[in-house]
Amino acid sequence: MLSKKNQLLTVLCIGALWGPATSQTSIQLSPKESSVLISKHIYGHFAEHLGRCIYDGFYVGEGNTTIPHTNGVRNDVLSALKELKIPNLRWPGGCFADTYHWKDGIGPKGSRPSIVNNWWGGVTEDNSFGTHDFLNMCELLETEPYLAGNVGSGEVQELADWVQYVNFEGRSPMSDLRRANGRDRPWNVKFWGVGNEAWGCGGHMTAAYYSDIYRKYATFMSDWSNTGGLYRIASGANSADYNWTETLMQKLPKNLVKGIALHHYAVIDWNKKGSAIEYTDEQYFKTMKSAWFMNELVEKHSAIMDKYDPKKEVALVVDEWGGWYEVEPETNPGFLYQQNTMRDAMIAGMTLNIFNNHAERVKMANLAQTINVLQAVILTKGEKMIKTPTFHVMEMYKVHQDAQLIPLQINSQSFVWNGEEIPAVSASASKGQNGKTYVSLVNIDPKVAQKVELNLGGSYAGVSGRILTAKQLRDFNDFDDANRIQPQAFSGAKLSKERLSLSLPPFSVVVLELNGKK
Repeated sequence: MLSKKNQLLTVLCIGALWGPATSQTSIQLSPKESSVLISKHIYGHFAEHLGRCIYDGFYVGEGNTTIPHTNGVRNDVLSALKELKIPNLRWPGGCFADTYHWKDGIGPKGSRPSIVNNWWGGVTEDNSFGTHDFLNMCELLETEPYLAGNVGSGEVQELADWVQYVNFEGRSPMSDLRRANGRDRPWNVKFWGVGNEAWGCGGHMTAAYYSDIYRKYATFMSDWSNTGGLYRIASGANSADYNWTETLMQKLPKNLVKGIALHHYAVIDWNKKGSAIEYTDEQYFKTMKSAWFMNELVEKHSAIMDKYDPKKEVALVVDEWGGWYEVEPETNPGFLYQQNTMRDAMIAGMTLNIFNNHAERVKMANLAQTINVLQAVILTKGEKMIKTPTFHVMEMYKVHQDAQLIPLQINSQSFVWNGEEIPAVSASASKGQNGKTYVSLVNIDPKVAQKVELNLGGSYAGVSGRILTAKQLRDFNDFDDANRIQPQAFSGAKLSKERLSLSLPPFSVVVLELNGKK
C-alpha cells in the first residue's frame, strides 16, 4: 500500500504540485543479455512535397532577404535539426514520390518545368527544390538522404538513371549531366525506397504484382561495385496487412532487398480524425490506443519476417509514423497542417520506446513529417520558427542512437477508459558509447501519476534526468509562446544500490542518465 502522502502529492523538481492518485509500475533491466544496437536510423525524419514542408518550411529560396538561409534553406531549421542529430531524411514523398520525375528538378531553375501536386492541394510547384538542393541540404545537416523512387508513374530507366546521376563517379551520360549541373563528385546515396505505398497511392497494386515490379526495378538499380552497397527498401504493409509482408518475404530475393517498410499512424477514426488541440478525454485514449497498436504491429510483422529471415538480415523500416488529426481551421485541407500538444509527445515517447525495444528487427524509421505537416518537430510562420513537444522528445531520446539495447521487462499499471485499457507506462533503456546508461520512461495516463520501481541489474553511483510535461495535457507551443513546453531538469529519481524509484507525473516523458557504475 502507498502512503497517504504519496497518494495525495507528487512533487516535481520544476516546482509544480500534482494531486492525482498514484499507481505502481515495476521494471527489470537485464544489461548483460543483449548485444543489439539501437540503430540511429530509427530516429529518421520525412520531408515530402506536401503543404508547407518543403516550400516555406525547409526552403525559402536563394533570393529571400528576410529569413537567414544557406542556399535557400532556413538556417534556424538547419540548426534545430542538427540539434536532433537526425540520422536520415526521406524525400520527396510519400504519395508525391510516385508522381515525381527527378529530371524536372535539375539544371537551371528558371528552365525547370512546373508540376501540379495532384495528391496534396492541387498546387503548382516550380521544381526549384530538386535533387541537388535536397542532397546538398543533407550534407549541411550531416545526415544521410533516403530517396523514394518513382515506381507508380515512372519507368525502370528513370530510376536507374537517378541512381547513376547521384552515385556514379566515373564517366557516364548521367554523371556527365551531374557535372554539367555543377556537381563533380557523387553524393553516394545509400538508402533507396523502391516505390511508396504500392497498395494505395503508389498504384493500388496487389502484393504479388508489386513483388514482381520490385524485382524488376531493384535489378536495374546498380551500385557498380557488386557489394550490395545500395540499401533498397520495399514498399511494405499498410498497418495490419500481414499478407503483404508474407508475400514480399516469400517473393523478394535477399540480395535485392535490405528493408521492408511499414506505415502506421495513430488515428482516432479515418473518417473523423478530430482536432489536434481540442480533443476529448475519450479521443485522447483512442489516440493512445492506436499508437500503442504499433507494438503489436511490429511484433506480428517481425514474426512473419522471422520465418523467412531468422538471421534478421532484412530490416523492418517504419518509414511513416505519427499522429494524424484534422487540419487547423482556415488552412488548406490538402496541406495537413496541425498543431502539436503533449498528446503528440506521448505518441513520440511511446513509439520510440517500442522501436528501441525491437531494435533487433526495426533498424530504421521516419517520423511524418519534419516541418508544418502532421506530427511535425518544427513549425514555421514567416520569420518565426518553433520547436514542438515532439521535437523535445526526440532531442531527449537522441542518447539512444547507436547505443546498446538493454532488454527490460515491465509490469505496468493500466490506463483505463470505459472498460478498455492499455499500459500506462512504457520504457526503453540503453548503454551509450560513453559508458553511461539511459532509461526513457513515458506515462500516458492524463490524470494518474505512476510510481515506478526499477531493478537496474547493477549498481550506479549517480542519476540525473530531464522531464517533459506541461500544466495541461492540451498545451502546445505557438508563435506567441514558443517555449511554453520544453524539457526541465528532473531530480525526482532516488537511487539505492541496484534499485531506483521515481514518480512519473501524468502525461510526462522522463529520460534518466545513470553513471559511475560500481
